[in-house]
Amino acid sequence: MSATRKGFRVSACSCPAEFLSHDGQAWPLMGYRARFSVFRDRDFSVFFAGYVTSNLGTSMASVALAFAVMHNGGSPTDLSLVLAARIIPMVLFLLGGGVLGDRLPRRMVMLVADSVRALSQGTLALLFLAGPVSLWAVLVLAACGGLGEALFRPSFDGLVPQLTPKDRLPEANSLLGMAQSGASVGGPALAGVLVAVTSAATVLLVDALSYLVSIGALLMLRAGGRAPGPGDSSMVTELRAGWRAFSAHTWLWTVTLQFTLFNLLVWAPYLVLGPLSADREYGGPEAWGLIVGTFGGGSLLGGLLLLGRRPSRPLVVTTLITFLWAAPSAALAVRAPLWAVCAAALTAGVSSAVFNSLWMTTIQQHVPADSLSRVMSYVTFGAYSVGPVGLALAGPLAESTSIGLVLAVGVGWQLLANSVVLMLPAVRNLHAPDSGPDESTPAHPAGSAEPTTSDLPAT
Repeated sequence: MSATRKGFRVSACSCPAEFLSHDGQAWPLMGYRARFSVFRDRDFSVFFAGYVTSNLGTSMASVALAFAVMHNGGSPTDLSLVLAARIIPMVLFLLGGGVLGDRLPRRMVMLVADSVRALSQGTLALLFLAGPVSLWAVLVLAACGGLGEALFRPSFDGLVPQLTPKDRLPEANSLLGMAQSGASVGGPALAGVLVAVTSAATVLLVDALSYLVSIGALLMLRAGGRAPGPGDSSMVTELRAGWRAFSAHTWLWTVTLQFTLFNLLVWAPYLVLGPLSADREYGGPEAWGLIVGTFGGGSLLGGLLLLGRRPSRPLVVTTLITFLWAAPSAALAVRAPLWAVCAAALTAGVSSAVFNSLWMTTIQQHVPADSLSRVMSYVTFGAYSVGPVGLALAGPLAESTSIGLVLAVGVGWQLLANSVVLMLPAVRNLHAPDSGPDESTPAHPAGSAEPTTSDLPAT
């Protein structure tokens, strides 16, 4: 809880204030070549290729693992345990991964993480190819994969600004978001075909090989080979410094808290009750697959719409557009026609892409480089921490009340929370670095109680 924007109008007479630069002029839409000029940088292009490949493998593996467990004679409870075995270590070790990402060369941390994930997935694939696999072995290897994710994600968030020129960071985040969205759409579909033609174990092996491609890309990078900070403090001291860097920005911890509760009250119930609604009201799993695929298509569309646009007040844009994240839950709650549910999913997908890209760019531009991985680990920890609780409670609450009521409560929360966040000065007054003063940023860098190597992120 997944996780981090330009205006959609470029005419000065038609743009709302949030889409204007500080001098009242609309941000022009970049030309086609300028929007993709970030690929001129060798390091980003190499990294992007590895990231796309490993993301595609990961989205394929999520489908393959479920079928592998079921074909191995596993029950729904066994499958739940396997999924939990991956999430729990990821949550437990995420903050530690943030410390490592700020105190060791980020490329090295990511290489270790990808190696762990490649070995765990490769071993799991070979075991399933060889015959029946004991549940404990699957749980251990799934936990290793979660550990690898906990190490990888904070360093990834910190490495991107090191690979990208400062003036191309918004486009870099949009393109990376589009790559992830594309993988979320194409990966499961491709996995379904490969599982039918070959086996689930073969798809898991493909995922392991995709991590090898990512490892090769990381080895080719010139950037990310130096430690961002001195690394001479204890783990506890580093975590405290990271917390100070995180809590120093009101807009940062406020939006993180908002979307922690969003995952608990809105998204987790949607993920549980959405398939159930599709089965009862819209004809079964095919309908749910259409809804999910439409959401992924919306994410791709959102990335394309955002590419080349830079609002002066990015958090105003993100808050306004994330009102739409409640649209699919609202459509299901009132039992709207399937086409209306898909339309709602499409708009939510657009909203998700815009939010993630602008949110990530804003953090990278306002948080010091040597605390960026720790700060992002706190942001990501918030997204994952209560999501499993929402998943566990959504079903029982719907049984005791109704699916529509549980989803409607989430919709109401989203509308209320977004309205409150939009009223906060720290959110409304935060400007992009090149569009005006940052009225919510302290005079000293976040986390300045500890020595920092720079006052601004290394971009």
